[in-house]
Amino acid sequence: MTDDRHYDVIVIGSGAGGGTLAHRLAPTGARVLILERGDYLPRERDNWDSSAVFVRAKYRAPEVWYDRHDNAFPPEVNYYVGGNTKFYGAALFRLRPEGFGELRHHDGISPAWPLDYADFEPYYTQAEHLYRVHGRHGEDPTEGPASAPYAHPPVRHEPRIQRLNDDLEKQGLHPFHLPMGVDLVQDAQGRATRDGACIRCDRVDGFPCLLLAKSDAQVICVDPALRYDNVTLVTGATVRRLETDGSGRTVTAVVAELADQADEADQGLVRYRGDIVVVACGAVNSAALLLRSAGDRHPDGLANSSGVVGRHYMRHNNLALMAVSLEPNDTRFQKTLALNDWYLGADDWDYPLGGVQMLGKSDAEQIRGEAPHWAALAAPDLPFETLAHHAVDFWLCGEDLPRPDNRVTLDHEGGIHLALDERNNIAGVTRLRHKLQGMLSSLGMHRNHLLPHSLYLHKGMPIGATAHQAGTVRFGDDPRSSALDIQCKAHDLDNLYVVDTSFFPSIGAVNPSLTAIANALRVGDHIAERLGARAAT
Repeated sequence: MTDDRHYDVIVIGSGAGGGTLAHRLAPTGARVLILERGDYLPRERDNWDSSAVFVRAKYRAPEVWYDRHDNAFPPEVNYYVGGNTKFYGAALFRLRPEGFGELRHHDGISPAWPLDYADFEPYYTQAEHLYRVHGRHGEDPTEGPASAPYAHPPVRHEPRIQRLNDDLEKQGLHPFHLPMGVDLVQDAQGRATRDGACIRCDRVDGFPCLLLAKSDAQVICVDPALRYDNVTLVTGATVRRLETDGSGRTVTAVVAELADQADEADQGLVRYRGDIVVVACGAVNSAALLLRSAGDRHPDGLANSSGVVGRHYMRHNNLALMAVSLEPNDTRFQKTLALNDWYLGADDWDYPLGGVQMLGKSDAEQIRGEAPHWAALAAPDLPFETLAHHAVDFWLCGEDLPRPDNRVTLDHEGGIHLALDERNNIAGVTRLRHKLQGMLSSLGMHRNHLLPHSLYLHKGMPIGATAHQAGTVRFGDDPRSSALDIQCKAHDLDNLYVVDTSFFPSIGAVNPSLTAIANALRVGDHIAERLGARAAT
C-alpha cells in the first residue's frame, strides 16, 4: 500500500546524522517524515546492568553479518530511536585540521577531503552547542581553531583521574579534558547539582542513560523535532529499497516493511513518497540499502555509477585496555581525560599513532565477563571486586585507512557481508599501546598489567566492533571516484542524499559522531535552501 501523504523530505534513520538533519529542518515548516527501523529503547533497570548490556548484549540487534570467509558474526548495532548514539560514549571530538588533508601513514595514504576544516568549523561550533558538549578549547595542541568557546565547562576530573592528569603533565605531555555531551551542571567541587539531569554515574559509556542525561540523538534532536506538527516519526519501519522513475534520476518511493503489519497479506510493505530522500542508516546499512535498490538504470546499485558504494569501509583501529592502579580508583565518572601528544607522530616514529581517551569505569560484572579472555595473560590474582576497584580504563584510537577491498556486499538472500583487513595500518596504534605501557609505573599503575578490555569490543572480534563505521558512500568532487557531491547529494540522482558517516573519505583517529552531526547541520541548511527556492518559484 502507499502512504497518501506528501512529504517534502523523508529521512531514513534517526541517529547522529538523520536525527540531527530532521531537527534542523523542523522549524522550516517542511513536511518531514522520519523512518526508524527500531522503536524507542525501553527505560528499565537493565539499561544500567553490565551483564545485560555487555555480557548478554540484550540491546544489540539480533542479526548476523558475514565476514570475507562467510563466517557469521554479531555486529555492534542497535536499532532504536536515536540509533547507536543511545549507546555511544558521548565523546564529541572535531576531526583535526590535518585530517581534512592528505596524511601519510605507515601503511598508506589517508586521502584529502573535498572540503577543509574551515568549511566545517561553524557547524562544529553549532553541533557542540546543540549537543551540550562540555570542554575547553585550547588545551589540546592538535585541535583546530574554534570560533566560539564550548557552551559548558569541562567535566571535572575526580581525584584519581586528576592525579593521572598531573602525572602525565610531569612527563611533559598535554592531557586535556575529554569533550563530553551530557546534561551536567557542577558545583564548585565538581559534584552534580539538581540543575542538570546527569548525576556523574559510572554508566555513561556503552550504556543507555536512564535519566536521559546523555546527549544522544533521540533526546537532543528527534524528540524536540516531533514537537513540530510538520514532523512525523514512524518506528518499526525497515526500509527495503528505494525506487526510481524511468530516467533513474529521481527516487520516487521509499519501500518499507512495518513491524506492526508484518502478518498482513501485503507483508506490511508501505510506499512513502517525498521530494527529497535522505539515507542515514549507518555506513554498512546505508551502503546495503543502495545496493539492494539496484534496477535497470542502476544495475550495480543506486548512486553507484562510480563503483564505490560499499567500498572503503573504515572502523578505526581501536584498543580497549584496563590498567591496574596501585591505589584504589574510586572514580565514578571516569570519562574525562584524553591525550593526543602522539596523534600525528612521535620522536621515534614519523607517522601518526592516534589518541588515548578514558573509558567508562569497569565494574566487577564486566571483569567477570572478561576473565576467560585473560586466562593466558597472567591476570592479577585478585578477586573481581578488588580488581574492579583498582581498574583504570583506556581507549586507544588509531586511523584505519580506506581500502577499496574493505567493503560491504550482499549475497543472493540479501545478507550483509563485510570484508575487512583487520591488520590495516595497525602499526601506529600498536606503538601507542607501547607508549602507554611504558608509562604505567610513572602513572601509579602496575607496570605489567595492561589487559585487553575485549568485552567492550564484543569478545575480541574486531570485525564485530562496528560502532565507528564510516566511508562506504564517500563524497567528493569527481563522480568517477565518489558517490556523493560536496553537499552529500548522489551524483547520479537529483533528490537523494546520504548524511551518516558513510560520506567520510577518511576517518581520522577521533570519534566520528560530532563530524556526522556537524555535516547533518550543514546539509540541512542546503536542503532548507533548496526547499525554499522551490517554494519561491
